[in-house]
Amino acid sequence: MAVKIIGTGSYLPKNVADNQFLSTIVDTNDEWISQRTGIKERHLSSGSKEGTSFMAIEAAKAALDNAGITPEDLDLIIVATVSADTYVPSTSCQVQGEIGAIRATCFDLNAACSGFLFSMNTANAYLEMGMAKTALIIGAETLSREGDWSDRSTCILFGDGAGAAVLKKVEGEGGILASVTGSDGTQGDVLTCKGRGIQNPFYKSRRKKDYIQMQGQAVFRFAVSTVPKYIKHILKKTELEPDDIKYYILHQANRRILELIAKRLKVDMDKIPMNLDHYGNTSSASIPILLDELNRNGLLEEGDKIVLSGFGGGLTWGATLVEW
Repeated sequence: MAVKIIGTGSYLPKNVADNQFLSTIVDTNDEWISQRTGIKERHLSSGSKEGTSFMAIEAAKAALDNAGITPEDLDLIIVATVSADTYVPSTSCQVQGEIGAIRATCFDLNAACSGFLFSMNTANAYLEMGMAKTALIIGAETLSREGDWSDRSTCILFGDGAGAAVLKKVEGEGGILASVTGSDGTQGDVLTCKGRGIQNPFYKSRRKKDYIQMQGQAVFRFAVSTVPKYIKHILKKTELEPDDIKYYILHQANRRILELIAKRLKVDMDKIPMNLDHYGNTSSASIPILLDELNRNGLLEEGDKIVLSGFGGGLTWGATLVEW
């Protein structure tokens, strides 16, 4: 038996903000952004009717259609997000209610930009234990709601979107071959987005809503050291070499990070597909959006080995080896 990805889907908002547009909002320009990040444009929500839950629902529908299954076939729905529209109900429950997945257990998960990988590993555990047969996992974010649009160091980086995948336990070999996740809470202050302050009869917080704050150089150093380390770990565990992998589907945060990871793995950049130039950093949605693009463009064939890997706030990280 094997746990395989049998379908993928994604959704991007219709509004596109290129670097030239951002230069009318903050003190920046296309050259400054492109050279430092590789980002040329990003998709942004059109408002409350195109929020995290809506995008998650649309990505879910696309993934189910691609998998050729119905919502009633789902036993489990996990949504990874740091930008839910509501505290309660969870985004996953909103997805369940909208698509009609009446049999599915639902919950959300927060591991920042690593969230989709944590969701995949959690769903895999459910399937391996026999607690579910078919799972829908989604990474969905409306980061434009969490950013400070007067801070040019962060607002240029992020975009909105959602990506999804359907996992199923099937006869045969392949599927998820190895995975690893990890966290380091001692570095939590490197990347933060705080909630609202405490308000009760004993205390009235003066803190207003916070925005994404990031120590960019610290995140950069963490990414280029941690991601290659754990990719090498799962390759060693499965007795594979870096060149045995067709694609490294990595969190789309920064072109320089991806280039350094390729260098440390000693692989060509053609093994590391990128779409961050069009979408920016969509946090937990970035890996499944890229996975869906590769799948729908016919670039993944049965037997291909791919590695999904990323890093995020927490700090968190993960790597998963999949045979398509």
